[in-house]
Amino acid sequence: MSETLSHPLSPAQVVDEFLRIIMIPDPGGARRFTARDLRIRFTGGRAMSDPAECSAFNATRYRWVKKRIERTETVSGGSDEETVVYSVGTLHGEWPDGTPFEGNRYVDRYVVSQGLITQMEVWNDSAEWLMARAGLSSL
Repeated sequence: MSETLSHPLSPAQVVDEFLRIIMIPDPGGARRFTARDLRIRFTGGRAMSDPAECSAFNATRYRWVKKRIERTETVSGGSDEETVVYSVGTLHGEWPDGTPFEGNRYVDRYVVSQGLITQMEVWNDSAEWLMARAGLSSL
C-alpha cells in the first residue's frame, strides 16, 4: 500500500477509504486495504474472505446500495498491531424491484492491523425491512 511510505493512513482513514471504494463498487480496488487473511462476517452470519464476495452478495439483495457514513469511531487503546474501528450510518439505494429506500441503519466493525483490514463484521436492518416488505413482520 503506497500510503504507508511517507504518511500512513490512520485506521479510521483506512476504513473510510475502503468503504468509499467498495461502494463504487470496486472490490479489486478495495482489496488494497485488506489483509490476505481477511475474515468477513456479513449480515446473517455469512462468512466471507474477499471484498468481491461482499459486492456479489449486495448485488443479489439490492439493485444498488450506498452507505451514508454518519461517523467513524476508533476505539481507544489501539496499536499498530490491532485497532478496532466502527463505521456507523445508514444505507440508501434500491431493492431489486427498483423501489427506493433510505434510512436503513448499519454498523460495521473493523480490525485494522499494520494499516490493513484483517476483520470486518457487518450488521444492518435490511433483513427486517425485507421481512416487512414480504408481510412477515411490521416495522
